[in-house]
Amino acid sequence: MIIDVHSHFWQYPRDFSDEFRRQAARARAGVEVDLTVRIEEYCAASVPDVRTIVFGGKAKLSGVWVNDVHVAQYVSQHSDRLIGFLSVDPTQPDWQREMRVGHEELGLRGIKLLSMYAGFRPDDSLVEPVWQYAAKHQLPVLLHTGTTFVRQAPLECTLPRHLDTVAIRHPDVTMILAHLAHPYEGECVAVIRKHPRVYADISALHYRPFQFYHSLMLVQEYGVWDKVLFGTDYPFTTVNATLEGLRGLNLMLAGTALPRLNEAKIEEMIYRDSLAVLGLT
Repeated sequence: MIIDVHSHFWQYPRDFSDEFRRQAARARAGVEVDLTVRIEEYCAASVPDVRTIVFGGKAKLSGVWVNDVHVAQYVSQHSDRLIGFLSVDPTQPDWQREMRVGHEELGLRGIKLLSMYAGFRPDDSLVEPVWQYAAKHQLPVLLHTGTTFVRQAPLECTLPRHLDTVAIRHPDVTMILAHLAHPYEGECVAVIRKHPRVYADISALHYRPFQFYHSLMLVQEYGVWDKVLFGTDYPFTTVNATLEGLRGLNLMLAGTALPRLNEAKIEEMIYRDSLAVLGLT
């Protein structure tokens, strides 16, 4: 079985501001893409026997806001394959109540933070109730780390080094740093190597193959293949496209003396039981 630890649920344009939509189109050469999630399309571009973690996202600063009720409804319709995470924006009023409702009433089983998009650092005292709640209830926390096209989202808030501080304070919280924190992969690898319960996912990286190769070579050279989880970032890409990208990385090295990625380790990562890793079995 494959576990996809990183996929989204939202309706387009309902869950996005007009400004977000304009900036997203700018990042795609002026093309506005319908990002509405449909389970049939996900399954059609996926191998059989996949279980998937799904979340929305809340970041008022950047114009993203998905009500956790919508995520819970979507997950409940496909409970045989989907696991839902709640989202909070700690810069907004009443967020702690939303966190409790998402977990205790809606049954969502982890937390997704959009630190950069919402404009907060994850090690800020403002966010401390998230980490305390996650520790108390053993909820994994997945954070966006890495770059963005959103102009007003501060890159300072996405740096993996800030999760080092959090992991020192809260060693019992399981964290996933999304996207290997590209282009800050070196920091990401340093953090996940240091802390037993901190992981990274490889979502949305395969369409920059040389950067992806370099990122995974850092993983290989630092000996942290066991800390890396499979994920897609659907609807931006799919399970099948991600698998093809992963398995094709060594092919572009033909005729060079560049070191090869360990293909057995790649397969282990693809089929890792990430639900057990995250305490979600």
